[in-house]
Amino acid sequence: MDTQKENIDEICLENVKVCSSGKMGAPLFGWPWENLGSYKYLLFGPLVVELIYSSVYEKRRMEYSWRFHILLLSSLRGLVHQLWSSFDNMLFLNRNTRLSNKGVDFDQIDKEWHWDNFIILQAIVASIILLINPTMTNLPIWKATGIIFCMIFHIGLSEPLYYWLHRFLHTSYFFQHYHWLHHNSKVNHPYTAGHATFLEHLLLYVIIGVPIVGTTLLGHGSIVTFYGYILAFDFLRCMGHTNVEVVPHHIFDTMPILKYIIYTPTYHLIHHKDMKTNFCLFLPLFDVLGKTMNESSWDLHKEILRKKAKAPEFVFLAHGVDIMSSMHVPFVFRSLSSLPFATELIMFPMWPFSLLVVLIMWAKSKPFLLTFCHLRGRLLQSWIVPRFGFMYFLPFAKDGINNQIEEAILVADKIGVKVLSLAALNKNEALNGGGKLFVMKLPDLNVRVVHGNTLTAAVILNEIHKDVKEVFLTGATSKLGRAIAIYLARRKVRVLMLTKSKERFSSIQKEVPLENQNLLVQVTKYQAAKLCKTWILGKWTTPNAQKWAPPGTHFHQFVVPPVFEFRTDCTYSKLAAMKLPDDVQGLGACEYTMERGVVHACHAGGIVHLLEGWKHHEVGPINVDRIDLVWEAALRHGFKPV
Repeated sequence: MDTQKENIDEICLENVKVCSSGKMGAPLFGWPWENLGSYKYLLFGPLVVELIYSSVYEKRRMEYSWRFHILLLSSLRGLVHQLWSSFDNMLFLNRNTRLSNKGVDFDQIDKEWHWDNFIILQAIVASIILLINPTMTNLPIWKATGIIFCMIFHIGLSEPLYYWLHRFLHTSYFFQHYHWLHHNSKVNHPYTAGHATFLEHLLLYVIIGVPIVGTTLLGHGSIVTFYGYILAFDFLRCMGHTNVEVVPHHIFDTMPILKYIIYTPTYHLIHHKDMKTNFCLFLPLFDVLGKTMNESSWDLHKEILRKKAKAPEFVFLAHGVDIMSSMHVPFVFRSLSSLPFATELIMFPMWPFSLLVVLIMWAKSKPFLLTFCHLRGRLLQSWIVPRFGFMYFLPFAKDGINNQIEEAILVADKIGVKVLSLAALNKNEALNGGGKLFVMKLPDLNVRVVHGNTLTAAVILNEIHKDVKEVFLTGATSKLGRAIAIYLARRKVRVLMLTKSKERFSSIQKEVPLENQNLLVQVTKYQAAKLCKTWILGKWTTPNAQKWAPPGTHFHQFVVPPVFEFRTDCTYSKLAAMKLPDDVQGLGACEYTMERGVVHACHAGGIVHLLEGWKHHEVGPINVDRIDLVWEAALRHGFKPV
């Protein structure tokens, strides 16, 4: 099996190279509209126009138009796939029953981006058939015999036809020219069900069309049969391609005959591993008859349902920012979460529903698993606290938020997590002293609690050109502001520290060597920086305040959320971030507004803490002496500046 898998991988790699060079010459491999990109949905335009015309000018009721049913069914089919995709990505629900420990990465997401081409194809072909034979449009709403005949056609014709066509696609020529594309997906996902060539979906259309057309021609067709069969077909296809086992094993122990009637995600996964077995559509009976059933199918099924999820070695404890950004998660839209966060039009209709989910999350008040990836054999996860930016600034919410963070730390400690890193507001100084509160309250922790700000400071400081002699610093007495000011003063850079607290300024000044203390200068107004071209923003800065910066100023920042880029004659850095090492596997979601493969510096700082095997907690004030040490460790492990 391993040798066969290696050979298949070589075939896939070779074909991917050919495809990327634009020389894929197999007939009917590509889709006729593949050059349209997302404009392919305009192919539904004629149906929409004709539907509106018949409703307005011919006074036909919309629900009596076959065009309406094709459009509605196409939408419902997309919804079935989307709901299965959402479930597949709900790691907090199904982490113990996942078939593969790998994650769907950006490469697979991009390859499967147009997974829904087959829905457009089948809508177009159905429209042509109904135009040629309008008598098929006069269907009753319900006919009980239609379900029976549909099942007879499916079991008697569609199942065996699919079985033999599938085996045919696994012959040398057709696999190397067509079917390799479907098997090129590393991890099964509901969208993988639709990821295939144009030729394969033409064949699949015949499979799905036989029961519908046959039942209708015999006079037993109905609208319910039409909808029910196609949606059930998509439902089962998605179920088989999901990376989560959803069929309980005890039903096979109770009624062994069901092994030949119900296929499972595990059963189909085995086909992707051992491609000489498990060819059936939905009924394993045909693999039994064709002598292609993998005998380990049911043992593996039981084993998967009994196993426990592997505990991660690293956890990044994130939090929500606002309702819109809360939709930037893989279990909402996988495609959008694979790109840096931006507000899309499709999000606005979902806002009320998202708000309801957020309220439920607040009521449940438990951190949950969001994403995972692997780095050098280590499992890295992101958990999220169901709290949003504005809540961190409500005095009455402080204890509740800290309780949730503490619960996450205790859970991580219990399951064996080595390092837990706190995101942005989860380590707010006013909230918990940069995580110090938890370390003092829980002195026997095995998990290391890390705020990661040492690397954040290192990233910002390494952005500043060595020739800079003066900087203007806001948020100057914060945890990061203090470390940046002390480090720069040691480097003989003059720092204009914006703060009204003489006491806090003096405290920081005393941490600098005596001969450099004069380089820290307290200022109380933005006007003091009107000649300084290097600004480091640690507090939200309004467009009006930014006006005081001279033309050509560069704004560095460590404020969440980032400031508005108001000045067109100035430049702005993004939030401190680092690119992950190249050997990260299974990463398929962007971290907020960061590019693919880029994470906030505090996130990277926690991973470096794990990779270095450091045993100390990184909480409270930043140890300025460790800034260069952490920076060098990050670079040594393959992290790169953005």
